[in-house]
Amino acid sequence: MSIQVRQATIDDIDAVAPLFDAYRQFYRQPSDPERSRQFLRERQAHCESTIFLAVDADGAALGFTQLYPLFSSVRCVRIWLLNDLFVTPAARKRGVGAKLLTAAAAFARANGAASLSLSTASDNTAAQRLYAALGWKRETGFLEYHLPL
Repeated sequence: MSIQVRQATIDDIDAVAPLFDAYRQFYRQPSDPERSRQFLRERQAHCESTIFLAVDADGAALGFTQLYPLFSSVRCVRIWLLNDLFVTPAARKRGVGAKLLTAAAAFARANGAASLSLSTASDNTAAQRLYAALGWKRETGFLEYHLPL
């Protein structure tokens, strides 16, 4: 399978939105294609995220990843949060996820970031194996907390 990964633009929203909606469903959110499309459109319009899109030789969307810019105050550096990564079930185990992660890392390095961060569900062992295989290190020094608002 020929796979191309490129940085998405606002013109790619209609290709990314169904993937994003499926990603949200994977994390037990109800399907809402229009909300997904609008959320992505707003992030792109306000330059609030960077999206990479994987497509096959025919241009069919296979997966995406979305990065959000952050900063580390302690280290005084830029970091990127790799918040979303999704590959269609039919394209899994074909290197799509690895190509998306590699593109994200290359982008972050090229833009002077000190690191990429991500979190995944504790039962998403397939993703955890991929992250480890690509050199990602599991955080052991900090506990993560959330305040629901």
